[in-house]
Amino acid sequence: MDVYGLIGNPVGHSLSPPMHEAGYDELGIDARYVTFEPEDAAAAIRAAADLDVAGLNVTIPFKQDVLDVVDPDATAERVGAVNTVDFSGDHPTGHNTDVAGVRRSFAHHDFDLEGATAVQVGAGGAGRAIAFALADAGATVHVANRTASNAHDLAADVPGATGHELDAVPELLADADVLANATSVGMEEDESPIAPEPLHDDLVVFDAVYSPLETRLLRDAAAAGARTIDGGWMLLYQGVAAFERWTGRDAPVDAMNAALRDHLA
Repeated sequence: MDVYGLIGNPVGHSLSPPMHEAGYDELGIDARYVTFEPEDAAAAIRAAADLDVAGLNVTIPFKQDVLDVVDPDATAERVGAVNTVDFSGDHPTGHNTDVAGVRRSFAHHDFDLEGATAVQVGAGGAGRAIAFALADAGATVHVANRTASNAHDLAADVPGATGHELDAVPELLADADVLANATSVGMEEDESPIAPEPLHDDLVVFDAVYSPLETRLLRDAAAAGARTIDGGWMLLYQGVAAFERWTGRDAPVDAMNAALRDHLA
């Protein structure tokens, strides 16, 4: 039996176990997915390698810590965070499947990011992966953040991106094709990171928040006639990318999505 898992703290709320195990069951793979809450991420990676763990996902607060004990691929190195570790080689390799998760979310909704203008609210850890995903897919990215210096710092790392204060969002949205929420606003409270007035029916609005699936931002966007992409899709497709890397097989996306949304409902 292969063992896969997740390290982070806390991880008791994680939806990765039912999502991944639905994939194993669908394909008849003899595997389990378990969660760990280590105190030291580097030690956990070394222990997992010694114990022949097949693969690990990594979440807060360890996504940066594990960079020192894995060989990061180019994407993980640029983003500055690892969320997937593969132990199939001589040395653990680190990957960032959040980037793939964003791009596949838009592809699933038949939206081509090539040539699009995207406004992103938020410049934290999730924001880095989202901004790189949008830019790599051919979008021009404008990052806005409450602390403008953080937006400028992220924009300096992302090809063609610009940084802005949060107050610039309404003007930026006037000619935008995409709005991406990379903050946690809407998760703990029924609030939106922006006022509804700048939203319009030419937008695709992507929200990284997946609990709840229907955030205030997405409700406001739908009311304005915009297309919406909830955070469950990014969560699904980052898991799909990890699953495919570990197993070498096409993930059963429908089965994994059904399991995920059963737990999000």
